[in-house]
Amino acid sequence: MNERVQITGRCTWPGTDPLYVAYHDEEWGVPEYDARALYEKLVLDGFQAGLSWITILRKRENFRKAFHVFDPARIARYGKRDVERLLKNEGIIRSKAKIDAAIKGAKLWLEIEEKEPGGFRELIWKHVGGAPKVNRYKSTKQVPAQTKMSEGLSKELKQRGFNFVGPVIVYAFAQDVGMVNDHLVACDRHAECEKLGHLR
Repeated sequence: MNERVQITGRCTWPGTDPLYVAYHDEEWGVPEYDARALYEKLVLDGFQAGLSWITILRKRENFRKAFHVFDPARIARYGKRDVERLLKNEGIIRSKAKIDAAIKGAKLWLEIEEKEPGGFRELIWKHVGGAPKVNRYKSTKQVPAQTKMSEGLSKELKQRGFNFVGPVIVYAFAQDVGMVNDHLVACDRHAECEKLGHLR
């Protein structure tokens, strides 16, 4: 987004960190339908496993440079030399298992895009019927860590060969890409993201 959103009411979880606040105000919960962007966010959520999301946000631009702007066609061709390059990159999370998962995921993404109607976007969004699920939580204590939806999507992704896609990671991903609107009802972004969900 080019213009900074003015927020008077906000979910409490971003705290006061400017990067976290900007992410909450401009990205979190905004419906994402671009297949490449969905792949990027799924990979980043996988890298988050065992870490905090702010850690990933602070390294996101490093990740984008290291992974060629998350171009699945490019990443799918990564070989041993690329893996070694990434493992030496101090600007990202240097986990071989997670790097391997990103490369494998890129190959799977390409197969899905090439062979299946609706491609990767349809695979993801069919789990919420193609439109965001709008929740109306009043407290962060009400927001679940996983749901039957995330369990179902996690199961399908695992069956297809994706890694680091457990139901908790997948639910965080679903919140991120606007499959579910988990902004608190008192947050200005709740209504805004709900409107965006009707624009498609």
